[in-house]
Amino acid sequence: MKYLLVFIVLFIAIWLFRKGQRAEEREAAQKARPVPPKATPAVGAPQTMLRCAHCGLHLPATDTIAGLAGVYCSIAHRQAAESAT
Repeated sequence: MKYLLVFIVLFIAIWLFRKGQRAEEREAAQKARPVPPKATPAVGAPQTMLRCAHCGLHLPATDTIAGLAGVYCSIAHRQAAESAT
C-alpha cells in the first residue's frame, strides 16, 4: 500500500510539472508569432455636402456641377433647370 501511495504522488508531481512546461511552450509560441496589424479604413477629411437645385439630392461638393441657379448632381439636371428658366 505504501508503494501505491508513493507511485500516485510521483505520478501527480510529474503530471503537474509537464502541464506547466506545456503552458510555457504555448505562451512562448504565442509571443513568437507575429500579430498582423489591424487594417484601418482609409478615411479622409469630412466633405461639405451640397443639395442639387433640381432634384434635392445631397452629394459631396467635389462631385457637384456648378450652374447659374446653384449646384447640380448631373449635367442633365443642370440643363433641365436652366432651360426651364
